[in-house]
Amino acid sequence: MNIQEVLTTKVKEAVNSVYKVALPSVEFQPTRKDFAGDITAVIFPMLRFVKGNPVQIGEQIGQFLKDNVAEVEDFNVVKGFLNITINDSFYLNFFNGIKDVSDYGFVSAQDDNAIMVEYSSPNTNKPLHLGHVRNNLLGYSVAEIIKASGKKVYKTQIINDRGIHICKSMLAWQRFGNGETPESTGLKGDKLVGSYYVAFDKAYKEEIAAMIAEGVDKKVAEKEAPLLLEAQEMLRKWEAGDEEVVRLWKKMNQWVYNGFEVSYNNLGVDFDQYYYESDTYLLGKDVVEEGLKKGVFYRKEDSSVWIDLTDEGLDEKIVLRSDGTAVYMTQDIGTAIQRVKDNPDIGGMVYTVGNEQDYHFKVLFLILKKLGYTWAEKLYHLSYGMVDLPSGKMKSREGTVVDADDLMEDMTRTAAEISEELGKLDDYTAEEKQGLYKMIGLGALKYYILKVDPKKRILFNPEESVDFQGNTGPFIQYTYARIQSIIRKADFDFSQEMSHQALGQLHEKEKELLKQLEQYPVTIQLAAENFSPALIANYTYDLVKEFNSFYQNVSILGESDASKKIFRVQLAKKVGEVIQSAFSLLGIQVPERM
Repeated sequence: MNIQEVLTTKVKEAVNSVYKVALPSVEFQPTRKDFAGDITAVIFPMLRFVKGNPVQIGEQIGQFLKDNVAEVEDFNVVKGFLNITINDSFYLNFFNGIKDVSDYGFVSAQDDNAIMVEYSSPNTNKPLHLGHVRNNLLGYSVAEIIKASGKKVYKTQIINDRGIHICKSMLAWQRFGNGETPESTGLKGDKLVGSYYVAFDKAYKEEIAAMIAEGVDKKVAEKEAPLLLEAQEMLRKWEAGDEEVVRLWKKMNQWVYNGFEVSYNNLGVDFDQYYYESDTYLLGKDVVEEGLKKGVFYRKEDSSVWIDLTDEGLDEKIVLRSDGTAVYMTQDIGTAIQRVKDNPDIGGMVYTVGNEQDYHFKVLFLILKKLGYTWAEKLYHLSYGMVDLPSGKMKSREGTVVDADDLMEDMTRTAAEISEELGKLDDYTAEEKQGLYKMIGLGALKYYILKVDPKKRILFNPEESVDFQGNTGPFIQYTYARIQSIIRKADFDFSQEMSHQALGQLHEKEKELLKQLEQYPVTIQLAAENFSPALIANYTYDLVKEFNSFYQNVSILGESDASKKIFRVQLAKKVGEVIQSAFSLLGIQVPERM
């Protein structure tokens, strides 16, 4: 048990003993730096259950703790805050218990119910862009954090590989491609296909302009431009299973999948399962029939099928068109049900999708609940804000998006420029330097994006993210490398356990670091409950700040007392391990030297 759990039990005991009241919970916070103490119990929330003066209540609880809890050394009360000082032996026992635990903070899978985390879910008509980068980093990190908290996790994506936008790229390649391939051009397949999506838009706009010049109304021209009509005809042929169209579709999609795989590898994300819209777009129609029988849905006069959610503060939503064709909602209902059929141990799902789809997921989750699926109670939309660049908004069809591969290359280049300026890598080979630049650049990108609450919009500044000072990935990576340097220089056995007798009183900086280490398992659980990598990122930054304060104020290798020197090296080593562990949850690597 950590100290907060110990104190929660004992504070409840104290209140019950003194006031004969069963306290439902106890609120704690770190003690403010200007007061003596390690952890503070907040008295004000207790006043709903315990009548009296908050200072007097605090004094009585504090005295009970001092008399009855071995870990409590002293206390003081400031207004409604009970500041509790924990003795050194508690922190030393805690440290001796974790120092050799390789997966400290992680819980092995204990729950029979798995969680499926969906992320990425791109279209096969263009390469991944900056928005996909945030999506992938969030989804991957949340999956890793949930796994670390003790649950089984499936990582999945649904690939949008059908529809008019796919046909636009296919048609443009037929028209303007002259048979070129990724091999003949040297381009990644997703980039090649994406260039034809842009080419379609350009040619389509030219046709519209020509029609308007001939006196055709703009709205009519937009609907009847020959290129668009041809793309629509191609979609009809695909849906009818036309062999030639399907063959072209498979060929160009494979180019894109090969390109995506390279991007995913570079970004450091992976998946356990893939779903394809071409397989799932007909799912859900049979569910609508079941829902009609149950009275969940109703049919209008034109034969379209709807659900009325006005009682829940939403509106009416169509689930089947009058011609019997499905809408996106139908498909998403069917896909969710199919996933549970494929993996019967799924007890919940997390959908990593931008906040423009907030309403869609409210409706989807509500429909699945009304259809009677128990796992629908455990569905979560990991809604995130857009990523902007100083230059402004991105548009795929106009070719103004920030390509994910280009962004990763730019980050590596920026890291190289800044590292060279700092002159830290004189003894590195060219190959070692390149590997390090990539680690720093990608670490900077991932940390900059993940340290922000997912719901917030981000203005991404590449130069700012690769700063070696402040709340950045490189600053944390540099601290990790500094710790590895200390360990390499420690040419003595530092494996033995240190006792309170051998060490004497802990330095306040040692104690602060131990308190921060104690919070790691709690932080993982909180981050999993809140689907928030930002909690892990900012915990790591706080740990690193605490370590640097320790490093600047306490001699480590220069300490003359052998026991203290050993303990401080052990402490530094554990901090390094927790940095590496926390960064692994964010998908970030750490360098051994820098």
